[in-house]
Amino acid sequence: MSAPAIRGWCPGALRPMASGDGLVVRLRLPAGRMTGPQARAIADLARRFGNGLIDVSARANLQLRGVQPDGHPPLLAALAELGLVDADAGAEMRRNVLLAPFWQAGDGAGELALALGAALALGAALAGAQDLALPGKFGFAVDGGALPVLRGASADIRLERAAGGRWLVYADGAGLGQVVAGAEAVAAALALARWFLATGGVEQGRGRMAAHVRRCGALPDEANSAVPQAPAFAPVPGPVSAGVLVGVAFGRLSAEVLAALAEAGPIRLTPWRMLLLEGCRQAPALAGLVTLADDPRLRLAVCPGAPQCTQALAEVRDLALALAPHVPAGQVLHVSACAKGCAHPAPADLVLAARPGGFGLARGATAATAASCPPIARAALLSHPELLQAE
Repeated sequence: MSAPAIRGWCPGALRPMASGDGLVVRLRLPAGRMTGPQARAIADLARRFGNGLIDVSARANLQLRGVQPDGHPPLLAALAELGLVDADAGAEMRRNVLLAPFWQAGDGAGELALALGAALALGAALAGAQDLALPGKFGFAVDGGALPVLRGASADIRLERAAGGRWLVYADGAGLGQVVAGAEAVAAALALARWFLATGGVEQGRGRMAAHVRRCGALPDEANSAVPQAPAFAPVPGPVSAGVLVGVAFGRLSAEVLAALAEAGPIRLTPWRMLLLEGCRQAPALAGLVTLADDPRLRLAVCPGAPQCTQALAEVRDLALALAPHVPAGQVLHVSACAKGCAHPAPADLVLAARPGGFGLARGATAATAASCPPIARAALLSHPELLQAE
């Protein structure tokens, strides 16, 4: 069987993507944070120019759904007034920086993420990043805690805190990196991105660092410090040092819920379909929020599916909800409506990917792999959910 076709791109605000319910307008919030007033304004814009539905993406971005083409220009003008629009689409695409949400004021992580984002967006004006013709999915992760929490999140260049206030900068998939002072971390990350380009990491506009490291078999000379092992991080709703984590069912918020959350104060986005409410100690009781650690919905990663996505081959959310109680504890079921796997780009414990005739099932794999597996009919999955637990 031939490999499934993968189409589309990562949308932005300046370059939205057409979907089944209108344009998808993605907001890359600086440092993944919005103030209460910004959150209220975004909720209002989602109602005025979209269908009032807002997604929290796997890259810790917000996506306004259902925006009509004639509403896009006034939406951009309103976002510009909030300081949430880049100078151009190229700058927006490069500024793909994920910050671990548990940073504390003055610990250097937030400042580093903002400096890296500014360098990528403004290019030569700050750090000579304007020449970086990186693929749209190419991203950076800034992990400032004592232990990294973002290794399960999609990123190509990782910056993790090292001893003595320094930072380890390394290529995703590599066992060695470069340890630098905080003031040098942005330049080191950009240099590693240039190495990726110079050594042939991009083919036909696509390319990811881990795959390139495997093909290349070599690393820059500066990469001479071992990347330490770290335990897998499994976030759950509840109090954390900076506030309280709340899950978002399917990563989907209504504008009304976002506006209500804004009353609690600043909100940090995460790549786990969760929000961190700064300074709060208790999750509010709002529809669509996941506040219990044993909620079966925490075991799911699910895309919008049909009819909202034009590339979707099937409806997936009702299926995922029905199967959630049958997912083994501690595992994640990724249900994808096509081979792209937008909801969970990395391999998942269990993957169902829509394909002609049903859903391909794979384990420890990506949606692309599952989409090439023999199809299982939806009815069979619903009547025999034990298939998820079979080896």
